[in-house]
Amino acid sequence: MLRDNINTAVKEAMKAKDERKLSTLRMVNAAIKNADIEARGQGKPPLSDDDLLGLLQKMIKQRQESVLLYDKGGRAELAAQEREEIAVISAYLPKQMSDDEVKAAIAAVIQDTGAAGIKDMGKVIAALKAKYAGQMDFGKASGLVKAALAG
Repeated sequence: MLRDNINTAVKEAMKAKDERKLSTLRMVNAAIKNADIEARGQGKPPLSDDDLLGLLQKMIKQRQESVLLYDKGGRAELAAQEREEIAVISAYLPKQMSDDEVKAAIAAVIQDTGAAGIKDMGKVIAALKAKYAGQMDFGKASGLVKAALAG
């Protein structure tokens, strides 16, 4: 489903002559194909939509890190280019949860799993990833889970 949406968007960007969107979507398609080839080499099926969401989030995180480096280096034009790519890729992710929604989801999962301490952190993160894939930043979420389980 997500693959089809991206491929359709590539065609639309070609027709609209939107070079930034077209190059970004082609880069996304290349990353998807590389991940599929890697999975096939390991005897796994092509990536599911959930796996693709994780891949897109990884690509966004890489671009956010690049933006910070470009801003520090005084390369505003390159930082702007990365921000445009982030906007294009973000359009294919589900709506991101707010901080309050993330905290509420963490509290609910901790209660559902019966997690009692830090040793249960993996179980909580796994449940969050299964239920909220693509909707939250799991880097931030793991810190919140750790704080909730420790305190």
